[in-house]
Amino acid sequence: MWRWRHYATGVLLAALLQGCAGHKPAPEPEAEPAAVRAQLLRLLPAQVKDRQGWAEDIQTAFSAQHLRADQSNLCAVLAITEQESTFTADPQVPGLGRIAREEIDRRAGRLHIPRLLVDRALNSTSANGKTYQQRLLAVRSERELSELYDDVIAGLPLGRTLFAGLNPVHTGGPMQVSVDFARKHAHGYPYTYSGTLRDEVFTRRGGMYFGIAHLLDYPTHYPAPLYRFADFNAGRYASRNAAFQAALSRVTGARLALDGDLINPGALLPGKTEQAARTLGVKLGLRNPQIRRQLEQEDQLAFEETAIYTGVFALADAKAGKPLARAVLPGIVLESPKITRTLTTAWFAERVDARYQRCMQR
Repeated sequence: MWRWRHYATGVLLAALLQGCAGHKPAPEPEAEPAAVRAQLLRLLPAQVKDRQGWAEDIQTAFSAQHLRADQSNLCAVLAITEQESTFTADPQVPGLGRIAREEIDRRAGRLHIPRLLVDRALNSTSANGKTYQQRLLAVRSERELSELYDDVIAGLPLGRTLFAGLNPVHTGGPMQVSVDFARKHAHGYPYTYSGTLRDEVFTRRGGMYFGIAHLLDYPTHYPAPLYRFADFNAGRYASRNAAFQAALSRVTGARLALDGDLINPGALLPGKTEQAARTLGVKLGLRNPQIRRQLEQEDQLAFEETAIYTGVFALADAKAGKPLARAVLPGIVLESPKITRTLTTAWFAERVDARYQRCMQR
C-alpha cells in the first residue's frame, strides 16, 4: 500500500509538472484604454498642446502592440518624445534647407555625380513656379523636405536617377524614428492611410507608434531604463553589446570601441571585436565560423545564451574578481547633418533619463 501511494503521488506530481511546463503563464491583462489615457493626461508635461490627442495616439500604440502601459513605460515614451521634439509632431530644424543642400552635395560627390548637374536640376522650375533650389532653402521641417524630394524625383526627367539616393531625411516624427525601421515593422500598423509609410512617420500617430515599437517592443535584462534610452539612439541591444565588448577587451587586452557593433556585415575581413573574440576560440572550444554565427545574434536576446557571451563574461568576471556590468552606455559620438556640436549616445541617454525621472515623480 505504501509503495502504491508513493507511486501514485509521483505520477500526480509528474503530471502537474508536465502541465506547468506545457502552458505559458497567462499574460497580464491589458489596462483599460480610458485608464491609460487618464494616466497620460496626468503625466504629460503641462505645456503640451492637444493633450487629449497625444494621450489617444500613445494609448492606441500601446494597445496595438500589446505593450504594458505602466507608469515606467509611459514615462519612458514621454521622456524620449520630449527630448526629440518637445511634443511637436513635425519639429522644425533651424537652417534645414541649407543643411540639406550641403548633404546633397556631399552625397552627390560620393556617388560621383557632377555638382554642375545637381545645380542645373535644382534650378529647374517646379510646379508652383519656384525653382527646386528656392523651395529647398525655404523648408523648415523634415516632412516638408521629404515631400520636396518626392516632388523633385517625380518632376524632373532624371529626378530618380539623380536624387533617389540623396535624400538626407532618414528619421522623422515626434520620436525621430527611422523610416527604415518603420518599413521593417509595418505589420500590425493599426491605421489605414492613403500616402506612403514614410508620410505616416511624419504624423503624430505614426511617429509615436513606430517610436514606441523601437523603444519598448523587445525584451531585455537591463537593470534600468537608462540603457533602453541609449539603445533607442544607438540600436537595439547596443548597451548589452557594449558591455560584452568591455569584458572582451578586459580578457584579451584588445582596444575595442564600445559601440555595440559586434560584426561588420558585408566586410571581407572581420572587425576588431570579432578578431578579439577569435583569439579566445581555443580556450572556449569554438571555431571561427561558430564565433561568427554567435556574434551575428547581436540584435537578439538569445545572444546572452551563446557560448561566446557566457564564456567571455566568465573569464572577465574571474579576472576582475567580481561580476562585471552586463550593460554599459555605448561610447558613440553622434553624427548627423543636423548636429552642430559634439554629442554622444551617453549624453542623449542621460538627458532622457533625467526627463524620465521627473515624469516618474509626477
